[in-house]
Amino acid sequence: MVDLALIQQCADLNLRLAIVEQFIERAGSQDPLAVSVRSGNRIVLVPKPTTPDDTLAVIRDNLGRNTVRVGITQYPAGVGIVEAGQLKEDLVKPCENIRLGTALFGKVYRIVMKWYGNPTAKDVLPQVMDDAVIAWQTGYFEGVAVFRAEDPGDVKVARPEAANPETSEQDISPEKDNGATEPGNNALVSDPHKAGIRIDLSGVGIRP
Repeated sequence: MVDLALIQQCADLNLRLAIVEQFIERAGSQDPLAVSVRSGNRIVLVPKPTTPDDTLAVIRDNLGRNTVRVGITQYPAGVGIVEAGQLKEDLVKPCENIRLGTALFGKVYRIVMKWYGNPTAKDVLPQVMDDAVIAWQTGYFEGVAVFRAEDPGDVKVARPEAANPETSEQDISPEKDNGATEPGNNALVSDPHKAGIRIDLSGVGIRP
């Protein structure tokens, strides 16, 4: 299991820790060098990387032709870059991967929450999480390419531990956008849900 202290230190602060833990457990990997490659619905077998350089080489070999996920969060490696040469080793560093992955998943989660009407009922939240994880894994939710979609911004998210309607107001707080400035087009995205993307290679091989 990924170290909880590492998650607490590196995860995007706009996403609750309980959601981050579920996200990594269900959609991530224990191996910071893990790379998964798909062509449509077909898994592409690649050599298991043993160093960051090996991991980046596998990504470069497949980016633009296949869908590539990397690291603890299985981050979509093509998001926010124009060409494979822009890849940086930071992507396979555990803390940076968690930071990038949780920031992008936060946007996906907010998209799903908004579609559900920002529910606060405790029994609805597991379905929201299920759909958000599926959207992360496929890149789509209700026909929307979630990695390229606009961040809906503040949504009210009930805390996972909320017990009853009487305490709901205390248990609800907005998910805040971190307001990071938009990086240049030729930079690896440090805040994926705020960045403008000229070409998003992460969706190659995925169909809605």
